[in-house]
Amino acid sequence: MTAIKHALQRDIFTPNDERLLSIVNVCKAGKKKRNCFLCATVTTERPVQVNVVKVKKSDKGDFYKRQTAWALRDLAIVDAKDAVKESPEFDLHFDKVYKWVASSTVEKNTFISCIWKLNQRYLRKKIDFINVSSQLLEESVPSGENQSVAGGDEEAVDEYQELNAREEQDIEIMMEGCEYAIANAEAFAEKLSRELQVLDGANIQSIMASEKQVNILMKLLDEALKEVDQIELKLSSYEEMLQSVKEQMDQISESNHLIHLSNTNNVKLLSEIEFLVNHMDLAKGHIKALQEGDLTSSRGIEACTNAADALLQCMNVALRPGHDMLHAVKQQQQRFSDLREQFARRLASHLNSVFVQQFTQTLLQLYNRSSYHSVPGHDQSSTLAQHSAELTLPNHHPFHRDLLRYAKLMEWLKNTDYGKYEGLTKNYMDYLSRLYEREIKDFFEVAKIKMTGTTREGKKFATLPRKESAVKQETESLHGSSGKLTGSTSSLNKLSVQSSGNRRSQSSSLLDMGNMSASDLDVADRTKFDKIFEQVLSELEPLCLAEQDFISKFFKLQQHQTTSGTTTNEVEEVDGVALSRSYTSGVPQTVSSEKDMIRQMMTKIFRCIEPELNNLIALGDKIDSFNSLYMLVKMSHHVWTAQNVDPASFLSTTLGNVLVTVKRNFDKCISNQMKQMDEVKISKKSKVGILPFVAEFEEFAALAESIFKNAERRGDLDKAYIKLIRAVFDSVEKVANESQKTPRDVVMMENFHHIFATLSRLKISCLEAEKKEAKQKYTDHLQSYVIYSLGQPLEKLNHFFEGVEARVAQGIREEEVSYQLAFNKQELRKVIKEYPGKEVKKGLDNLYKKVDKHLCEEENLLQVVWHSMQDEFIRQYKHFEGLIARCYPGSGITMEFTIQDILDYCSSIAQSH
Repeated sequence: MTAIKHALQRDIFTPNDERLLSIVNVCKAGKKKRNCFLCATVTTERPVQVNVVKVKKSDKGDFYKRQTAWALRDLAIVDAKDAVKESPEFDLHFDKVYKWVASSTVEKNTFISCIWKLNQRYLRKKIDFINVSSQLLEESVPSGENQSVAGGDEEAVDEYQELNAREEQDIEIMMEGCEYAIANAEAFAEKLSRELQVLDGANIQSIMASEKQVNILMKLLDEALKEVDQIELKLSSYEEMLQSVKEQMDQISESNHLIHLSNTNNVKLLSEIEFLVNHMDLAKGHIKALQEGDLTSSRGIEACTNAADALLQCMNVALRPGHDMLHAVKQQQQRFSDLREQFARRLASHLNSVFVQQFTQTLLQLYNRSSYHSVPGHDQSSTLAQHSAELTLPNHHPFHRDLLRYAKLMEWLKNTDYGKYEGLTKNYMDYLSRLYEREIKDFFEVAKIKMTGTTREGKKFATLPRKESAVKQETESLHGSSGKLTGSTSSLNKLSVQSSGNRRSQSSSLLDMGNMSASDLDVADRTKFDKIFEQVLSELEPLCLAEQDFISKFFKLQQHQTTSGTTTNEVEEVDGVALSRSYTSGVPQTVSSEKDMIRQMMTKIFRCIEPELNNLIALGDKIDSFNSLYMLVKMSHHVWTAQNVDPASFLSTTLGNVLVTVKRNFDKCISNQMKQMDEVKISKKSKVGILPFVAEFEEFAALAESIFKNAERRGDLDKAYIKLIRAVFDSVEKVANESQKTPRDVVMMENFHHIFATLSRLKISCLEAEKKEAKQKYTDHLQSYVIYSLGQPLEKLNHFFEGVEARVAQGIREEEVSYQLAFNKQELRKVIKEYPGKEVKKGLDNLYKKVDKHLCEEENLLQVVWHSMQDEFIRQYKHFEGLIARCYPGSGITMEFTIQDILDYCSSIAQSH
């Protein structure tokens, strides 16, 4: 072990200026034994650093290498495992626990003892030693090699001090004065001892000689102490005087602090009082305006508005903490509450009176007009039509203009007393719904009269005139309880029921009219209906928009989205009608609720619009089912316009609902036409000609193209076209199969020719495939009819050449056919002689008469068919000539008539008829 220690000191630690104090041969616990050495080292330079170094022997040689080093100050615990029983195992707790097994317990104990001494000297007992025998820590390590390393070397490190330059110089001078200083160290030491004793005696004598100076010095010190005592007495008196001054200064400082605190409190109190006075003081002029202000004049309304705003500001002021505890503040708040309640009640009562007054004035005008026109012998329906000849709705702009002066006050009422605001809203809806119901129903009655173009009996439309006293009584009942917000509602209900009773009978009487056939109406009638329907929609739109705009402004309801959010428009299809529904995300709930409130108010005020429109649509459909085309286009355009403005508005929703009804009527019209096609019956005694539903399709298509030009709902028409044209094709096929008088090919040819001509003229893009199909069917059945009707005009000759073709098909050469007994030249001449030109012309004349009998005059296909038959006959003639030339070459046999003869015969027959 000593050799290893010297080798480690020389090779590893000396180059690093370190000295090895203790060493232990160890291996890691629980692993394959690979020995290494734990070394306790100190540096030779100060400050001294103590390390625990792990040294490992190299695998490729006998030299050692430094593997890991830990600073001793990082060692927290040394665990010897067992303080009683000898064990080679021990643990060192650095940043983690290292478990070791020593080669012997002696080496382990020596190493732990060295660590303990280093801890005592350099770390001030920082390391904890557990499971270590106390005897090991208290006693010195047994004599031996390791003891000298752990103890002697350490003490040498502690006691050894290097000489400085001066000390070295003094020693050299002293040694130079003695010749035997080096040769005889003992004599030199004895000499130094004797000189030291001489010096000590000289020092003692010197001390004893200086006793007199010491006594003088002590006397001087006593005098100095007395002077110090006198100075301390003066300082004590000065301190007492300064203490008195300090107390006076403290009193002055405390007084100044109280004065400053008082001033600060006064400033804050003044600030609070100014705040309360400035923010909670309402001017006398405002108080007077709230209590007695004129709500009829513009100046009075403006004064009341300013006073109400000032009152609201006073009531909504953000009080500072503690203000609400002040009695004066409580009194002022109670006064403001009383003023608010008083003015809110007065404002609500006044606005309710304005509603009633406006309603009764308009209603009296309607009654007076009815009384004026209801003189004996006067037809009231005609008078109503004359009065509303322009088909317009009354303008409510003056009424809105007068009420908009109160818009700011309504906003104030909404913010301060929502109950009264809600009551006014309900009353406004009640009054206006009755007024609009009367006006709109009169408007629709006039529209129905204009649509029908006739006037029913006077009693059907007449509204019984009310006497002046009855009107006065009703208006008085309206005003009798105007002080209450809902006092006049019951009387208005009675008035509405009485005044609208006859209108229901008017609507039902119009709808009781019998169905009118589309053939009884010309284009002028349909155009008139279109203009009337457009006028109705054009009058309703601005009326609804104006009322909605007024409601938004007057009742301060947010009509349009003004805050950030995302609006998603979803398209919902109902009966083929695309209706836009808007959903708003990220918008405050108040915006959505106010928009819903506008829609609810509009729905209640104009509750009669949708049923009246549906009645008008039913009447138009009853007059002429084709009117649904006009209504679909007009209604779609107005719905599209309304949805572009506001997809969720009342107008957009109502027109969208009505559009669903119009679309259903349109689909019903298409379904009825298809049903009529299925139910059509043809006469068995007369020729068929152009079928009625084919002509009706032409009429429908021409009318639809003129109506749907540049329309938004072209897709609906295209779908209807596809359904109708397929139904027409199927029905033509069905009728042609059932026809007995007219050949099937004639029915198919004429009707498909008519369909093809119609589609070519109208140029309907979605029916291009059907147009080509119609042309193909027409061509096929024309060819079929020509072949069927022409038959075999030269029957015997045809049979002869069929036999010739049969022989050729059996393998006989064409030149050898003439040698067959049944088909020789004599037989051919005999057959040809039976068909002179006169007989051919007679047969063609009979054929022309038969074709003329089959075809109808309106389609004018006789010449086309006759020309096709002429071409077919010439084709057969050329076929016979070709067979003669190939099978009977050089015989000189020819037909007794030529192609020119055929052309002359056909032309002559056509001209004669």
